[in-house]
Amino acid sequence: MISETLAEIPTGKLRGSIIEGTAAFKAIPYGASTSGANRFLPPQKPTPWAGIRDAIEYRGQSPQSRYGMATRAELQDFAGIADAAPETEDCLTLNVWTKSCTGRRAVMVWFHGGAFASGSANSPRLQGSRLARRGDVVVVTVNQRLNIFGHLDLSASGADFAQSGNAGTLDMIAALYWVRDNISLFGGDPNNVTIFGESGGGAKVCTLLAMPAAVGLFHRAIVQSGAAIRLREPERAQRLTDVVLATLGLKPGDTRQLQALTIPQLQAAIGPATKTIGPAQFPFFDRYPFGPTVDGDLLPAHPFHQGAPAISQHIPLIIGDTKDEAAWFLASDDAWWNRNVTEDQLRARVSAIAGTHTDRVMELYRRLAPNASPSDRLTATLTDANFRIRSLTLANHRAHQNAAPLWMYSFAYESPRFDGRMKSSHALDVPFTFDTIDLTNITDISPTAHGVADAMSGTWAAFARTGIPHHGGIPPWPTYNLETRATLVLSPTNYITQDPGAETRALWQEIAGA
Repeated sequence: MISETLAEIPTGKLRGSIIEGTAAFKAIPYGASTSGANRFLPPQKPTPWAGIRDAIEYRGQSPQSRYGMATRAELQDFAGIADAAPETEDCLTLNVWTKSCTGRRAVMVWFHGGAFASGSANSPRLQGSRLARRGDVVVVTVNQRLNIFGHLDLSASGADFAQSGNAGTLDMIAALYWVRDNISLFGGDPNNVTIFGESGGGAKVCTLLAMPAAVGLFHRAIVQSGAAIRLREPERAQRLTDVVLATLGLKPGDTRQLQALTIPQLQAAIGPATKTIGPAQFPFFDRYPFGPTVDGDLLPAHPFHQGAPAISQHIPLIIGDTKDEAAWFLASDDAWWNRNVTEDQLRARVSAIAGTHTDRVMELYRRLAPNASPSDRLTATLTDANFRIRSLTLANHRAHQNAAPLWMYSFAYESPRFDGRMKSSHALDVPFTFDTIDLTNITDISPTAHGVADAMSGTWAAFARTGIPHHGGIPPWPTYNLETRATLVLSPTNYITQDPGAETRALWQEIAGA
């Protein structure tokens, strides 16, 4: 039997459930359905309901794009059970976890990962009950429009669609407005809101840091493995739209026909468009073909390219990565999985990103880790080139502002699963953030693993409550500056280090022009 709890917000009454002593309200609408005539348009207000709305089960997730996201069968449930809710355009929902609907506690708003293409706020690893209870915070996780549904730029079709390329970005703003207007009814303080997210969710946080419309809606931020330096420019967004229309047999201006297509018809256009759009101008920093557009209005400039946005310089920030980010993306490669990568294969992979600097890169990683296999050197190289350089670039620009405090971390706990193959891979830190490691298959459920989860979730919650990440499970954590580059290493033995990987940092900053 499910224990129930009730809450009332302006749009109606909600029936939630009690999970591990915490009130949980799932699938609360913060916007109307985005189907039909609402497709590609800014989010509309949710429709009030009569009676009591059940908020006990997840109801849906945004239509997904899994183009280019294949991985090994062994890893299908590595991160836990996937969201089984149906894909629907009635997806503007959020989930709330709270110890009590009275009081005024700090609020933590999570934006999920998935490169603006896929993902959901509804998976077990994002269950907010433990973070809410142990951290004495209110936890909110947000669903929004993704991929072609959230970021097809139809601005050339008329004023009604001027913001279509940022429809999913506007969803984030709408969710934060909902938090501002309603979270006090769940025991939250709308004047103490932290936004946080991992991978594409970290990029969402970076996007919000650069948006004038988001000013005042949050007060602290955490970016996990998702530093967004640059986003789409209008010309690239338009090229993508042109390919989508050609793939679907439509002409510019055929917006009503686009709104009438089925979800699978639109999803089928994502792969061809992404494949044919061509290389990015800044390969180290350009991401997300179907992602936010730097339109000069809603998003006036790139988040952290050639500087940090002044409008958010007062926001305290935590930023970091996992030690072996690239392991997740390499896992589908049999040679890497079996640790059989050859020196020639390593050189080919490094050359694809380092170009004329390949020899220097190869020599440096060989000298720094002379006993490491080519497979492990490939992991280290791609982690630095595809993730760490972006976090460091963001941190450098933020440090130059010398305004709000900045902290940097590296998540270095290594999964023992699969004989340790996955190391400290991309997204391994997410269930440690929520203290939900036992709801996944990423690790053994040992005192050591639980200790890391306690330290990370507790530190994140302390930052949300006070703006300072002090927690008994970690040593005193100095702020980051360009002299010491102090970094917290989250691991079985949490410690502070100065300028970790200084030589590789300097080399990739030179190569990327950061």
